[in-house]
Amino acid sequence: MAKKPRKRVKFRQKLINKYRLVVLNEDTFEEKLSFNLTRLNVFIFGTLFSVVIIVSTIFLIAFTNLREYIPGYSSTELKKEATQLVYKVDSLNQVLEVNNLYIGKVKELLTGKISEVQFDKDSVLNTMQFDKDTMNFNPSDNVLEFRSDVESTDRFSIFNEATKSADIVFFSPVKGIVTDGYSLKNKHFAIDIAVQMGTPVKSVADGTVIFAEWTATTGNVIIVEHSNGFISVYKHNTALHKRQGDMVKSGEVIASAGDTGEYSTGPHLHFELWNEGYPVNPINYIDFE
Repeated sequence: MAKKPRKRVKFRQKLINKYRLVVLNEDTFEEKLSFNLTRLNVFIFGTLFSVVIIVSTIFLIAFTNLREYIPGYSSTELKKEATQLVYKVDSLNQVLEVNNLYIGKVKELLTGKISEVQFDKDSVLNTMQFDKDTMNFNPSDNVLEFRSDVESTDRFSIFNEATKSADIVFFSPVKGIVTDGYSLKNKHFAIDIAVQMGTPVKSVADGTVIFAEWTATTGNVIIVEHSNGFISVYKHNTALHKRQGDMVKSGEVIASAGDTGEYSTGPHLHFELWNEGYPVNPINYIDFE
């Protein structure tokens, strides 16, 4: 039992025994470099060096393109291409199924498997089990009264120009050349003023923005409601500077003129002026030149 502690002591002593590593010049035996080492230090240093090498290798494989050269790993671009090809194949399968269904129906029609069905209004009524002899198609009293009210008023006619005099002063939205005037005959209830792209468009009077959105045919459109039943409309703008519900002052910039919308033929402002639901000629109220 007394020998075991001696072995442990000898082992520990071996670990901490100091050794000297000397680098000599082979010709002159001059000492160039020397290190004081122990077996324990060499073991610790070797372990740390191995850990660093392992971690560095894992990092290079996981986060760099070097992993592409290792068998079993694929590149990121290859994965993206594979994913896109999967989506394309799925889309092509759907298109193929639709085409096959269409071709099948056409084939059935050409081979006579699908016959033409003849029916008229009487057969449809019979199929739906309507008793046309007992049904009453005459309008009710409420419908007749509503028709009478509509026919007695001319509120829906937009071809009559309003003639009311308004106690309001209008400000010119832009200054430019009028390229297309107001015409009831051509149903052009506005005037077109040629301007440069981005020209500031100003409100003709104090009011409230009731519409400010994009439309496919007339581009960016903004509509302002004024007092005395007047409404001004500004179309084909390249940008809108006000939103629906904003209060604007006379002469305040509300948009930038442009060339947006399918109906636009160049940078200009399409300006409309309405009063009590009727279009009016803006030239009678505003000087544009």
